[in-house]
Amino acid sequence: MIERVLNDFDIDQIANSGQCFRFHRVGDKSYNLIAGTHLLNIQQNGRTVRFDCDEDEFNAIWRPYFDLDADYGRCKAAVAKRDIYLQNAVAYGGGLRILRQDLWETILCFIISQQNNIARITKCVENLCSLFGEICYNKSEQVYNSIPTAERLAACTPEDLAPVRLGYRAKYICAAARQIASGAVDLEAVRHMDYAHAKAELLRLTGVGIKVAECICLFALHHIDAFPVDTHIRQMLDAHYPKGFPLKRYKGFAGVMQQYAFYYELSLKG
Repeated sequence: MIERVLNDFDIDQIANSGQCFRFHRVGDKSYNLIAGTHLLNIQQNGRTVRFDCDEDEFNAIWRPYFDLDADYGRCKAAVAKRDIYLQNAVAYGGGLRILRQDLWETILCFIISQQNNIARITKCVENLCSLFGEICYNKSEQVYNSIPTAERLAACTPEDLAPVRLGYRAKYICAAARQIASGAVDLEAVRHMDYAHAKAELLRLTGVGIKVAECICLFALHHIDAFPVDTHIRQMLDAHYPKGFPLKRYKGFAGVMQQYAFYYELSLKG
């Protein structure tokens, strides 16, 4: 068990922020999280966060995953005092972090996310894992499966995925999986590209448009200047930034501001 006292960290906010769909709430501020083939129980009490793993696993996987070496206080301090909306958003979601997730997992989840809500995305992802993923944990009647590989889904047809209830997204997933499994889109190369080139390469994938590509850049590749614009963010921009969001002011961490705004918008809409 690893215990850390952390600033700017709230596991409830992170788990419900729409970045990752593999958090399972098991108690008050306690979650089981599957990332790749790894399972973590994480608990929080005040600023104290407990990670159920050893030191090596914490440093190799979870410390970078939760971006624990970044100073989010610096991002918050940069918000203009006159920007009341963003001040409120930061105050509301001040425990958010930008996760460093697996690239293929993020591609898959955000193709599913199109025209979808968080609860339904989570259900679809879990169904997909249960039916096509490998068991990565099976103990005390708790069974968790990993995200199915691109190779596994490349061998599927949209009809095979029908039980997952993905709708039109099933054909996108099958096609994108084939592009990746065949090497037509090289994810290892994408991992080493800058933001602009990574985004352009991701847009080659079937089912990946600009918003989804931006989400992948932000939540998997950690290109912190990515600024995904979905319906919530578009409405926020129209209401509070009719001349455009001040991206230059937040250069180097605009994506962090996007996440504060997105989480705040979710709360405002109930």
